[in-house]
Amino acid sequence: MTFKEHPQIAIIGLGYVGLPLAAEFGKTLPCLGFDINQQRINELKAGNDTTLELSEAELATAAHLSFTSSAAELQDCDIYIVTVPTPIDNNKQPNLTPLIKASELIGGIISKGNIVIYESTVYPGCTEEICIPIIENLSKLDFNRDFYAGYSPERINPGDKQHRVSNIIKVTSGSTVEASDYIDQLYQRIVTAGTHKASSIKVAEAAKVIENTQRDVNIALINELALIFNRLDIDTLEVLEAAGSKWNFLPFRPGLVGGHCISVDPYYLTHKAQEIGYHPEVIMSGRRINDSMGNYVADNVIKLMTQKRIHIVDANILILGLTFKENCPDLRNTRVVDIVAQLQTYHANIDIHDPWASAQEAQETYGYDLVASPRKGHYDAIILCVAHDQFAAMGASAIRALGNNKHVLFDVKNILPKEQVDGRL
Repeated sequence: MTFKEHPQIAIIGLGYVGLPLAAEFGKTLPCLGFDINQQRINELKAGNDTTLELSEAELATAAHLSFTSSAAELQDCDIYIVTVPTPIDNNKQPNLTPLIKASELIGGIISKGNIVIYESTVYPGCTEEICIPIIENLSKLDFNRDFYAGYSPERINPGDKQHRVSNIIKVTSGSTVEASDYIDQLYQRIVTAGTHKASSIKVAEAAKVIENTQRDVNIALINELALIFNRLDIDTLEVLEAAGSKWNFLPFRPGLVGGHCISVDPYYLTHKAQEIGYHPEVIMSGRRINDSMGNYVADNVIKLMTQKRIHIVDANILILGLTFKENCPDLRNTRVVDIVAQLQTYHANIDIHDPWASAQEAQETYGYDLVASPRKGHYDAIILCVAHDQFAAMGASAIRALGNNKHVLFDVKNILPKEQVDGRL
């Protein structure tokens, strides 16, 4: 099979992963970005990226990139790259609906000689066991004879302006030797850091899912150490700084583990493991620890309030930060919600302020009404949940000015010096 030297590329899904990828390809190759959200398409056509991953100037450099929400316009494309989200459901099981819908869309428009590349995080085997049969069934084309597939896991870090598509090594794979070589060469056109060609699609899938699982387990260890050191009345950060003086000590920190990657990907791996009869212990215990940290923070704040004789019922509490990480508007799977939910069981009055978050998205996703400006001298407790630059710039005195005369200040992210807060992880 001879693949086109100058293919037309379609990117299916224009979120945090798809848009930066489309912009890179769109600098040198005809690229059509597709998303089912018409509002998103309209914004991008106007040069506005609400995820803040790309500026208007950066979008403008992709001279060959266009946007659409019409599936019919994708029919002339040669390569389809799927970058849709792969979340978990309420039972913490993989929700493959976006992936299935994308595969159905492609199955209705794909032609002979085309290639489908998946970048969405999945469990090993998902591409060939779930996605490809859908495309075969709808297109009536034969896999590896009429069309081909690949998997090249995304490595986007939302809000990170240093590690970008072009300077992160890209893992690639293909369903045949020829397809694998072609896909690898395709990504080499835009990735200056180079590529790593995996031997199979399954290997590439597995590599992706363990990247974040490894981080999740390591953070869980540090979170568990924080739970232990708290009972021993030892400052966790001081311990980590002391241990960090050894050259090979890993610099993980305790905290809330949310977002669309670290707190989600392990469930894809454990789902597949259980399907084949293996019940993971280390991975699941790490997940349980990390998922418990929101309640742990809330309970510590309540304990500190009680020590100061502040009544928790009807107390006014300020949450600073709602996004899952600093300097990023991404609200997906933020674990700050666990702190809020726990405090609400005590009938506290909660104000949430986040200069990065979309007030509309916060309301639509979580039912929260963000406050644009916290009230000075009003709060019984202030919880610094996210390390936004704006909060760090305020400093302890300006943050404490928002509290009343005997308030509690708890620092989840260790932004402020130990002596300037009442408690921290």
